[in-house]
Amino acid sequence: MTGTVLWEPPADVRETTRIGDYLRWLSDRGRSFDSYAELWEWSVNDLDGFWRSIWDYFEVISHDPPTAVLADATMPGARWFPGATVNYAEHVLRMPGRDDEDTVVHAYSQSREPIKLSARQLRDQVRRVRAGLKARGVGKGDRVAAYAPNIPETYVLMLATTSLGAIFSSCAPEFGSRSVIDRWGQIEPKLLVAVDGYKYGDKAISRTTEISEITGKIPSIEHVITIGYLDPEAGNWSELSGDEPMAFEAVPFDHPLYVLYSSGTTGLPKPIVHGHGGILLEHLKILALHHDLGPSDRFFWFTTTGWMMWNFLVSAPAVGSSIVLFDGNPGFPDMSTLWNLIDEAEISYFGTSAPFLMACRKAGLTPDKPGLRAIGSTGAPLPPEGFDWVYEAVGTRLQLQSLSGGTDVCTGFVGASPLHPVIEGVIACRCLGAKVEAYDPSGRSVIDELGELVITAPMPSMPVGFWNDPDGKRYREAYFDVFPGVWRHGDWITIGADGTCVITGRSDATLNRGGVRLGTAEFYSVVEGLPEIADSVVVHLEQDDNPNGELLLFVVLADGADLTDDLTAKIRRELRTALSPRHIPDEIHQVRAVPRTLSAKKLEVPVKRILTGTPVESAAAKGALANPESLTAFEELARERHH
Repeated sequence: MTGTVLWEPPADVRETTRIGDYLRWLSDRGRSFDSYAELWEWSVNDLDGFWRSIWDYFEVISHDPPTAVLADATMPGARWFPGATVNYAEHVLRMPGRDDEDTVVHAYSQSREPIKLSARQLRDQVRRVRAGLKARGVGKGDRVAAYAPNIPETYVLMLATTSLGAIFSSCAPEFGSRSVIDRWGQIEPKLLVAVDGYKYGDKAISRTTEISEITGKIPSIEHVITIGYLDPEAGNWSELSGDEPMAFEAVPFDHPLYVLYSSGTTGLPKPIVHGHGGILLEHLKILALHHDLGPSDRFFWFTTTGWMMWNFLVSAPAVGSSIVLFDGNPGFPDMSTLWNLIDEAEISYFGTSAPFLMACRKAGLTPDKPGLRAIGSTGAPLPPEGFDWVYEAVGTRLQLQSLSGGTDVCTGFVGASPLHPVIEGVIACRCLGAKVEAYDPSGRSVIDELGELVITAPMPSMPVGFWNDPDGKRYREAYFDVFPGVWRHGDWITIGADGTCVITGRSDATLNRGGVRLGTAEFYSVVEGLPEIADSVVVHLEQDDNPNGELLLFVVLADGADLTDDLTAKIRRELRTALSPRHIPDEIHQVRAVPRTLSAKKLEVPVKRILTGTPVESAAAKGALANPESLTAFEELARERHH
């Protein structure tokens, strides 16, 4: 795809990066590749050869050797590394290239002073909490739940839990009790660790009532441990401790590691079970070969424990990198908070969301971080102007890596690598081992055309299943109901002949005007580029008597702006000029807020359902929303339109 090149790999990239070292390692074993495209083709067409190379290159510790790499490639149900026994926590705590006294966890919080943990301290804390879990009867297959933020205790608990072969699950404390019960009621945890509360900026928020409601509604919880996070004198976290030698339960490759959840905006969240081996191999590959992380890096991603990016972030010590944790309001006291953290924590790789970068651009920030090596962006498509802002306001020497994936695979399957230039507005490549294609409605793979994002060959980090789905029915329906044997992800993607990718929004939120499919991402890029608009959401309603249907735009106005006739005309004019006449909305309405999930994703589908008559309580699970009160305006409009 054509576009402005904003950054080029240095001439010595193959000598100075981990993917370059991997290519030399392959060459020594008789496999040479002149380009990333050649390497990618091999990685998706010789699954046995590629994933065995990842296993060997990263020296995976296997207590029992595998009898094969891929025993069955059928989707769903692909069987990876049968016979192998591994432990995810063992690899994270191995921390290659780090000495015992190296700081590997840097934790910053608006609720308490910063905390640093050396490699030795992290291992010792995991060892002690592991013994504390064992003393309470937690063992292989039991579930341990954390109602806790992005703090060292949550990380230690996850590693201690998984070292035992027990299964971890976390919910961020901003989740309401109903949302937590909807999730954990399905997996029936044995032990709960929860914070007494937290600060969001300068606002203290107690969670004691929620903890009582959760424990009252989930009878499987036998033990409750509280962390005195708001009140350091409260809680009994220190009692979850013992003194036994560290050990790692050797479990089968596909043994459950943790349970993540779909957003649950329309019904019960799907409990997605990830396995030890699949997550380990995938994270070793992407963190080292794509993000180029190693012992000299401090890796940060702004995330809560309710988003898969937390699980992604905390795998980084497995490739030798230290991690930077942050808990609090990224906009307090202003939008510079996280940018200032780069200097304070000496972050080398700064991960965030596309909406955050666009908000910083809109606020006119110029953080200027010349020492930053890379920025990662995910959570939504990053438009071209977001790319431009990074290189104008943050730094010209860094690599901006836009990536997309999902909770379902706990990784990015399209992204970047050190070998790729940064081209304005596009994702650089399909990731190694991820056979991502674009399908037209007939199931034909297309290039340079908009299509359904599908994965046509198995990946090790695809879920081992959904919890309490013994016949796999829910799992099949979620991903394999449209194209049998092929994973349908639910996004629109255009894959260029050069391997670059553009994602244009969720396919279930399609704007289908007269048979022409329009993505939402470019729509938002234009509308929210106007200084008068702070946020927006667009939906398309089908009509039996009108092939174009009805396109409705909802805008949140910037302070001091009014939705006048002039502004309405300006919005329509900008959309016509930048996109096409098909993008002009039939109606434009002002709302106070756009409904978003707790991980900041817009909710077009629930809005569409409400506007077509679905009751709010059926259209969206309010506990999964950051701002459930935002749905009221759409409910009122639906009522008015009906009458």
